[in-house]
Amino acid sequence: MKVSIYGSGYVGLVTGACLADVGHHVLCVDVDESKIALLKSGGIPIYEPGLDAIVKRCIAEGTLEFTTSAEEGTAFADVQFIAVGTPPDEDGSADLQYVLAVANSIATHMDRPKIIIDKSTVPVGTADRVSAKVRRILDERGLDIHYDVCSNPEFLKEGSAIPDFMKPDRIVIGSEDPHTIEVMRELYEPFNRNHERLVIMDVRSAELTKYAANAMLATKISFMNEISNLAERLGADVENVRRGIGSDPRIGFHFIYPGCGYGGSCFPKDVKALASTAKEIGYHAELLNAVEGVNERQKAVLLQRIKEHFGDDLTGKRFAIWGLSFKPETDDMREASSRVTIAGLLEAGATVCAYDPVASEEAQRILGDDERIEYAADKHAATEGADALIIHTEWKAFRVPELDVLEEKLNNKVIFDGRNLYAPEELKTHGWTYYAIGRGDSVKGNA
Repeated sequence: MKVSIYGSGYVGLVTGACLADVGHHVLCVDVDESKIALLKSGGIPIYEPGLDAIVKRCIAEGTLEFTTSAEEGTAFADVQFIAVGTPPDEDGSADLQYVLAVANSIATHMDRPKIIIDKSTVPVGTADRVSAKVRRILDERGLDIHYDVCSNPEFLKEGSAIPDFMKPDRIVIGSEDPHTIEVMRELYEPFNRNHERLVIMDVRSAELTKYAANAMLATKISFMNEISNLAERLGADVENVRRGIGSDPRIGFHFIYPGCGYGGSCFPKDVKALASTAKEIGYHAELLNAVEGVNERQKAVLLQRIKEHFGDDLTGKRFAIWGLSFKPETDDMREASSRVTIAGLLEAGATVCAYDPVASEEAQRILGDDERIEYAADKHAATEGADALIIHTEWKAFRVPELDVLEEKLNNKVIFDGRNLYAPEELKTHGWTYYAIGRGDSVKGNA
């Protein structure tokens, strides 16, 4: 099957590569000429484990191609995926200008029936807007060409997007057109062999399903962070609480790890967008607003504890930061809690030396050239001469603390851990002051 995909970011590129890897012929379209040039050469504009190998293999096999021409993309296939960004607008609503621009391009160039698939995360009612845009352009062209707009939301986790696509929990198809449903079933057949994963529903329900899923996961995270704040004030250990409630199959262990807030391209944007949609229809989504509020407050937790320990004026202090990306196995810095901490440290007069296995380059791009921020070549270099260590991302490389090396490198035996990587009692035994999330007051050693 021939497939055109507009947008070559996380969703578009992963979707295109995985479809091409099972034998479909995919053409990815993007307006960014430098990105397309990079992809044609076998390079990858994002970090996603396993993606580079698939892209290179499919390019070599001729199943994956790239272009900047919307006209070429429209002519190439009858199945047209829209996978462009939907960034938050000033009021938190999803900005649909790029989605509608693609719809405009397809309608401008199409000369035969098309199935237009919304893969981007879009508010309920977007399919109607896309359909209206296409109809208006076709009317202006004096053409009566059949098309259908289908919702097919993605459920990919950054860092594990390839296995998520190849072995999906579910494949949501929002359409009531029998032909569209049959085409989508054929398209996803290679990923639907062991048991039925297709969930067929109307378009609006499919659009809401994506937002509901992300909002539920974000809610679990904010709930656990709220419990962690209670645990600290009540003298309880949130790790014990987590194990206690996670063993209940109705709750489960997924997404109940306390920390310094969620980030990335999905949860913050989608919770805000769903709350904005609710506001537009006159409904106050109190829980969604609370989820976002708790998360914003949680992102400031580490900075607050640093100031409680060292004082509000951090002039002359130097801090080592392990982890910059919002989660492991990605270089995504969008809405990362590390950005809140770094901004606060700099404002208070401190300097920073940071290390991340893959996100340092992206961090430099986002944070800019600032002489107060250094980027270390490895985790131990980051701690050299620092007054304390701050942990923001739970990369595997950080899970074994190597306390003897840290003691040699750091000026003080102090760790601020935003991901609860270590055992407090072990650090106490070795004389460390260890600030974790929801594990009681700071653990202070005797050395």
